[in-house]
Amino acid sequence: MWNLEELQRHREIIDQIDWDMTPEKAVETYLEWGTGWARKDDFVRYPGQASYYFLVYGWERPLCVTLVRRDVSQMVEIARVEAPEELILEAVAEGGRKPGVEVYAVSEPLKEWLKRSLNC
Repeated sequence: MWNLEELQRHREIIDQIDWDMTPEKAVETYLEWGTGWARKDDFVRYPGQASYYFLVYGWERPLCVTLVRRDVSQMVEIARVEAPEELILEAVAEGGRKPGVEVYAVSEPLKEWLKRSLNC
């Protein structure tokens, strides 16, 4: 798995990051077939469609941000980025406690930090 420095060398991946994707939206988009009408245009349109997005696993120590690739068949972890802990804790707090799940979307301040770090 890549760290921040290794990810920075992969512009082809960075350019595909969906900054609006969340863990919840990814489940709706890639795993809940047949409910596309309720989600307007947020559903898989073609075979091989995938999204790259960041998330936070609340159980990891130290806390970090993980870049994943999700499609209809799997989720693959691509990079683990050490970000300022206060930004990660803010994202977790913003997401609310999720017992048994503990997978959180990145907050706006954390997205901005990631974008600066990746020259986006």
